[in-house]
Formats: sequence, C-alpha cells, structure tokens
Amino acid sequence: MKKTLRRMAERLVEAMLTLSGSVTSLAILLIIVFLFKEGTGLFNSPGVEKGYALCVNITNPVEQLTPYQIKQIFDSEIANWQEVGGADSEIMLFRFNEIFSMYSDEELGEDYALLPQKLGEVITQNPSVIAFLPERYLPQENTMVKILPSSTIRMADFFGGEEWLPTATPASLYGVLPLLSGTLWISIFAILIALPLGLGVAVYLSELADERVRKWLKPAIELLAGIPSVVYGFFGLVVLVPLIQQTLHLPVGETALAGSLILAVMALPTIITIAEDAMRNTPRAMREASLALGATQWQTIYKVVVPYASSGITAAVVLGVGRAVGETMAVLMVTGNAAVIPHSLFDSVRTIPAAIAAELGEAPAGGAHYQALFLLGCILFILTMLISASAEIINKRKYSNGI
Repeated sequence: MKKTLRRMAERLVEAMLTLSGSVTSLAILLIIVFLFKEGTGLFNSPGVEKGYALCVNITNPVEQLTPYQIKQIFDSEIANWQEVGGADSEIMLFRFNEIFSMYSDEELGEDYALLPQKLGEVITQNPSVIAFLPERYLPQENTMVKILPSSTIRMADFFGGEEWLPTATPASLYGVLPLLSGTLWISIFAILIALPLGLGVAVYLSELADERVRKWLKPAIELLAGIPSVVYGFFGLVVLVPLIQQTLHLPVGETALAGSLILAVMALPTIITIAEDAMRNTPRAMREASLALGATQWQTIYKVVVPYASSGITAAVVLGVGRAVGETMAVLMVTGNAAVIPHSLFDSVRTIPAAIAAELGEAPAGGAHYQALFLLGCILFILTMLISASAEIINKRKYSNGI
C-alpha cells in the first residue's frame, strides 16, 4: 500500500513538473510571438501621421514622398520641388492652423462647414504649396487638389535610418542606428572595464585571499548586486557626472563614458561572483598535481584553474554583458538621453532600453511609435540571444580543443 501511494505521489510530482515546464515554455513562446507580431506591424504603418494627409496642387508632378523627404521639406532643408522630382519652383508650406488666420469664423461657416472648400481654394491658388491637413477636412470635391499617397515605413528606413524622431510632424522618423550604436557603445566599453577587473578580483578571492578577507569581501560584493539600479543612477548623476564634466572640461557630464562606468560597476558583482565560484570548484587534486610538477602558484592559476573554470567564466561574461545591454534606469539618468550616433565616449547617447522606458508611456497603443518600441524590444531580444549563442560556441570550441 505504501509503495503504491509512493508511486502515485512520484507520478503526480512528475506530471506537475512536466506541466509546469510545458506552461513555462508555452508562455515564453507566446511572449516572443506577441513581441515580434507587434514590432513587425510597424512596416504596415503609414509614413504620415495617422489621421492626416499631405495635399498638393494637381499640376504638381510629384507623386509620392518618403518620410525623410517630408521631414526635410517641413524643416526647410528642401526648399525647391526640383530636389524631389518636381518642377523648378520654391516650396510653399501650409499647415492646417494657418487657415484660421486667413479667414474669420463667419467665413468658415457654422461648425466650419466651409473649411474644406477654403482649404481647397488655398491649394488651387498656389501651385507650389504642400498642405498638411486633417483627413476630416480634406477638400474632396476640389479637382485641383491632389492627395499624395502615404508610403509605409520601410525596413531600410528603420534599420538604416540615422534619426529617431518619433513625435515629429507631419512624418515621424524611426531610424534605429542612433539607439543601437548607443547601446553597443556603452555596453562594449563597460565590459572592457568590468571584465579584467572582475576576473582579477575573482582570481584574488579564489586563489590568493585568506579566509578572513574572503568572508567579509565576498558578501560585500554580492550585496552590490542587490542595490537597485536607480540608486546607481542617482550616484552617477550626483557624483560621477559632475566629476567627469569638471575633470575633462566638458559642456555636460551626461556622456557615454558616465554610462559605461556605471554599467561596469553594476556588472562587476555578477562577473566576480560567478567566476569566483567556478574557480573554487576546480578540484584540489588538480592544483596539487600542478604544484607537485614544479609549477608556481601563478602558473597553476592560468594553466590549470582558469582553463578548468572557463565554462563558468564564460557564463559570468555573458551575464555581465546581458546586464550591460539590458540596463535601463541608471543609463537613462547618466547618459544624456540624446538619440544621436556617438563618435566618442564624451558624446551623450540614448540606449534601446532607455528609449523604451522613456517613451512607451507616451506612445498611443497600436500606433507606429508603439510598434517601433516593440521592434526595439525585438532587437534587444536578438542581441541577447546572439551573446548567449556566441558564448556557447566559444565554450564548445574550448572543449573540442581538449581544454
């Protein structure tokens, strides 16, 4: 009877564990599908702001404009129609609110019933005009008005664009290069700082420090991993940013350098703890065999201990890089949050996680901006996956070489 109950309990536990694993895997899969579904919807979104349209005179030979061309036109960077395939004439910009300074409320009629007609007259009388109008007031019955078809946002515009202006009107720009370069810039430099320091401290704790030092130093390092990122951000903003600005004589201290230093400090506890545990798991017999053959302590460390712990060290590096790539709040506070392509460590930058955190609350659900932020999440997911895959490949190569 007892054996039967024990077997039933074991089978029940096994079924529960299987169900738990299946539900977890399914949930992760659904999250990934939802993320990519929302993100890729950006490429079906119109280039012009939703609910608005661009109108020109019917005599204008221009048939379509890209979001970047629209932005240049309304920023007066393009001033002649010839630059976008039209006639040699100066572009006249007309925004919807200008109509109210041209006509009185009486002339526009009750409830602005005559507004479409008046807008049509403005476009008809000015062959070089381009008007940005709400769709509800478009002069549909005017045969002299041509509505420019709105092209959808292209993949080339997103992945190759150098400007991130999600709230610009009449056409928003979603170029990911400034955010991607900012993320990679500070993450790479953070790891270049944290990796040698972290491995050095891990070697010290594992092989050189006496037991008393290790007992108080390791808990202190592990405690750093539990500090909220916003606290690191406040420290960076109050201490590190002014120090960088005054020491290097910069206009502002919120730079990629500040973000890299903060991320390096935040990644250190993870790298140190995991790498040190991996090194301490090296069998004592291997150390003693190395010393017995005449190797020095340092030779034993880098010829025996480090190669044996390479799997754990690789895991430490991966987790450290993942912490750097995915960090949000601290980076948002100390990097200046400027969506520009950085050319040095002294430039202000914006990272992908910081952009998502800062803008998601303001993005209308289902809109192009909302979908663009989800697509940024997809890029972040792919980056993390590539980092993990690279670490796995490196680890396999080490074992295949007999280490």
